[in-house]
Amino acid sequence: MTTEDAEGTAVAEPDLRAVGLETMRQVLPGVFPDGDIDLRDGLLGEDLVEIGLTSVWAALWAREGLGRRDRSLLTLGILIALGAESELRTHFRIAVTNGLTKDELAEVIYHASGYAGFPRATAARTAAREALAE
Repeated sequence: MTTEDAEGTAVAEPDLRAVGLETMRQVLPGVFPDGDIDLRDGLLGEDLVEIGLTSVWAALWAREGLGRRDRSLLTLGILIALGAESELRTHFRIAVTNGLTKDELAEVIYHASGYAGFPRATAARTAAREALAE
């Protein structure tokens, strides 16, 4: 797909699905095979992963405004506050890929306890231990 810039020159728009897949492959190395893959499973709500691929992984994680390490810190804080344990397991792994140490991850959990509450921090600690096989 192409659009025109201010001068009327045709500009190719990025393939958000391809950008999303590449971003996911970079933050979760070895999880997704090369090439175009179908993430649908044929079950209820199967398009949710495809929506996330373009709206989260391409449109947000691939932006330049913040580095991936910073995005991981921000995402962990939000997910802890939301109590999103399933997503936390994945994002603790992503955070390590993005350069955060286990000591820094522990500090994120400790810090979140003061703002999101002790039960949410405890659940995040459990998710981190599971994700990092501890």
